[in-house]
Amino acid sequence: MHATAIALLALMAGAPESASVDALAWMAGTWEGRDNQGVEMEEVWLAPKGGTMLGLHREVAGGKTASFEFLRIALEKDGVVYWASPRGRPATPFTLAETGPRRAVFANPAHDFPKRILYWIDEAGALHARIEGEGAAGAQEWTWRRASRQP
Repeated sequence: MHATAIALLALMAGAPESASVDALAWMAGTWEGRDNQGVEMEEVWLAPKGGTMLGLHREVAGGKTASFEFLRIALEKDGVVYWASPRGRPATPFTLAETGPRRAVFANPAHDFPKRILYWIDEAGALHARIEGEGAAGAQEWTWRRASRQP
Protein backbone atom coordinates (compact mmCIF):
# COMPACT_ATOMS: atom_id res chain seq x y z
CA MET A 1 0.00 0.00 0.00
CA HIS A 2 1.26 3.50 -0.80
CA ALA A 3 2.74 5.37 2.24
CA THR A 4 0.32 8.30 1.88
CA ALA A 5 -2.67 5.95 1.86
CA ILE A 6 -1.38 4.20 5.00
CA ALA A 7 -0.91 7.55 6.76
CA LEU A 8 -4.40 8.68 5.78
CA LEU A 9 -5.95 5.42 7.02
CA ALA A 10 -4.10 5.79 10.32
CA LEU A 11 -5.38 9.35 10.75
CA MET A 12 -8.94 8.39 9.87
CA ALA A 13 -8.89 5.60 12.46
CA GLY A 14 -8.99 8.25 15.22
CA ALA A 15 -12.04 10.01 13.79
CA PRO A 16 -15.40 8.80 15.06
CA GLU A 17 -17.63 7.20 12.46
CA SER A 18 -20.52 9.45 13.48
CA ALA A 19 -18.54 12.70 13.23
CA SER A 20 -20.69 15.64 12.20
CA VAL A 21 -20.31 19.37 11.72
CA ASP A 22 -22.79 19.88 14.57
CA ALA A 23 -20.25 18.34 16.96
CA LEU A 24 -18.00 21.38 16.32
CA ALA A 25 -20.57 23.95 17.50
CA TRP A 26 -18.23 24.85 20.40
CA MET A 27 -16.08 26.77 17.84
CA ALA A 28 -18.94 29.13 16.91
CA GLY A 29 -18.68 32.80 17.82
CA THR A 30 -16.44 35.81 17.46
CA TRP A 31 -12.97 35.37 18.91
CA GLU A 32 -10.25 38.02 19.27
CA GLY A 33 -6.69 38.35 20.51
CA ARG A 34 -3.40 40.17 20.12
CA ASP A 35 0.03 38.64 19.61
CA ASN A 36 3.34 39.78 21.18
CA GLN A 37 3.97 42.18 18.27
CA GLY A 38 0.61 43.92 18.74
CA VAL A 39 -1.07 42.26 15.74
CA GLU A 40 -4.84 42.13 16.26
CA MET A 41 -6.26 38.71 15.43
CA GLU A 42 -9.89 37.79 14.88
CA GLU A 43 -11.59 34.53 14.00
CA VAL A 44 -15.33 34.27 13.45
CA TRP A 45 -17.26 31.00 13.07
CA LEU A 46 -20.96 30.83 12.25
CA ALA A 47 -22.87 28.10 14.08
CA PRO A 48 -23.43 24.83 12.21
CA LYS A 49 -26.37 24.98 9.83
CA GLY A 50 -27.17 22.97 6.73
CA GLY A 51 -24.13 20.72 7.23
CA THR A 52 -21.61 23.59 7.20
CA MET A 53 -19.81 26.09 9.40
CA LEU A 54 -18.43 29.21 7.74
CA GLY A 55 -15.46 31.08 9.15
CA LEU A 56 -13.17 34.06 8.62
CA HIS A 57 -9.74 34.83 10.03
CA ARG A 58 -8.22 38.32 9.91
CA GLU A 59 -5.01 39.87 11.22
CA VAL A 60 -4.53 43.65 11.44
CA ALA A 61 -1.14 45.28 11.98
CA GLY A 62 -0.54 49.01 12.10
CA GLY A 63 -4.17 49.69 11.24
CA LYS A 64 -4.02 47.66 8.01
CA THR A 65 -5.15 44.15 7.12
CA ALA A 66 -2.01 42.03 7.12
CA SER A 67 -3.66 38.67 6.42
CA PHE A 68 -7.08 37.07 5.95
CA GLU A 69 -8.48 33.62 5.29
CA PHE A 70 -11.89 32.27 4.31
CA LEU A 71 -12.77 29.02 6.10
CA ARG A 72 -15.46 26.37 5.76
CA ILE A 73 -16.18 23.12 7.55
CA ALA A 74 -18.56 20.87 5.63
CA LEU A 75 -19.94 17.37 5.72
CA GLU A 76 -18.68 15.74 2.54
CA LYS A 77 -19.19 12.21 1.22
CA ASP A 78 -15.92 11.11 2.87
CA GLY A 79 -16.55 12.82 6.21
CA VAL A 80 -16.15 16.25 7.79
CA VAL A 81 -13.72 18.47 5.85
CA TYR A 82 -12.11 21.80 6.81
CA TRP A 83 -11.54 23.96 3.72
CA ALA A 84 -8.89 26.70 4.08
CA SER A 85 -8.61 29.54 1.56
CA PRO A 86 -5.81 31.88 2.69
CA ARG A 87 -5.95 35.32 1.04
CA GLY A 88 -8.84 34.07 -1.12
CA ARG A 89 -6.74 31.39 -2.87
CA PRO A 90 -8.36 28.13 -3.98
CA ALA A 91 -9.45 26.13 -0.94
CA THR A 92 -7.36 23.25 0.41
CA PRO A 93 -9.16 20.35 2.16
CA PHE A 94 -8.22 18.91 5.57
CA THR A 95 -10.22 15.89 6.74
CA LEU A 96 -11.35 15.56 10.36
CA ALA A 97 -8.85 13.07 11.81
CA GLU A 98 -9.59 13.30 15.55
CA THR A 99 -12.34 14.82 17.62
CA GLY A 100 -13.19 15.08 21.27
CA PRO A 101 -14.91 17.42 23.66
CA ARG A 102 -13.80 20.91 22.60
CA ARG A 103 -10.99 19.57 20.38
CA ALA A 104 -10.69 18.82 16.66
CA VAL A 105 -7.75 17.84 14.45
CA PHE A 106 -7.92 18.10 10.67
CA ALA A 107 -5.23 16.59 8.44
CA ASN A 108 -3.99 16.56 4.87
CA PRO A 109 -0.73 14.53 4.79
CA ALA A 110 -0.27 15.28 1.07
CA HIS A 111 -0.28 19.09 1.57
CA ASP A 112 3.05 20.94 1.78
CA PHE A 113 2.21 23.17 4.77
CA PRO A 114 0.36 22.81 6.97
CA LYS A 115 -0.32 19.11 7.26
CA ARG A 116 -2.45 19.39 10.41
CA ILE A 117 -4.83 22.02 11.77
CA LEU A 118 -5.83 21.76 15.42
CA TYR A 119 -8.55 23.64 17.31
CA TRP A 120 -9.31 23.38 21.02
CA ILE A 121 -10.78 25.33 23.90
CA ASP A 122 -8.75 25.37 27.10
CA GLU A 123 -10.05 25.28 30.68
CA ALA A 124 -10.16 29.12 30.82
CA GLY A 125 -12.43 29.22 27.73
CA ALA A 126 -9.83 30.48 25.22
CA LEU A 127 -9.97 29.16 21.67
CA HIS A 128 -6.65 27.96 20.26
CA ALA A 129 -5.68 27.07 16.70
CA ARG A 130 -2.39 25.52 15.66
CA ILE A 131 -1.06 24.60 12.25
CA GLU A 132 1.70 22.03 11.99
CA GLY A 133 3.99 20.85 9.25
CA GLU A 134 7.48 19.72 8.51
CA GLY A 135 10.77 21.49 7.88
CA ALA A 136 11.50 25.17 8.40
CA ALA A 137 7.81 26.13 8.49
CA GLY A 138 7.36 24.15 11.74
CA ALA A 139 4.22 25.32 13.52
CA GLN A 140 2.21 28.44 14.26
CA GLU A 141 -0.37 28.97 16.99
CA TRP A 142 -3.11 31.51 17.77
CA THR A 143 -5.06 32.12 20.96
CA TRP A 144 -8.30 34.09 21.18
CA ARG A 145 -10.82 35.02 23.83
CA ARG A 146 -14.52 35.23 23.12
CA ALA A 147 -15.22 38.80 21.95
CA SER A 148 -17.65 40.94 23.90
CA ARG A 149 -19.41 41.74 20.62
CA GLN A 150 -20.88 38.80 18.73
CA PRO A 151 -22.25 38.85 15.16
